[in-house]
Amino acid sequence: MPKAKTHSGLKKRVKVTATGKITRGHSYTGHLKTNKSHKQNKNLSKTTTVDATDVKRIKSLVSNLM
Repeated sequence: MPKAKTHSGLKKRVKVTATGKITRGHSYTGHLKTNKSHKQNKNLSKTTTVDATDVKRIKSLVSNLM
């Protein structure tokens, strides 16, 4: 069986923490920020962890980063 390769698009978007959790950025931050409140923009700029239902799928794509 060939080696599993890390998905090159996903490795730019997620990071694996020291404890093995996967962090990601929020969506809705690209443009039209003037329509959003300051509180919403501030919270969207922070990172968050990947949902538990997606962890298995994403870990298989970033297997080399772990």
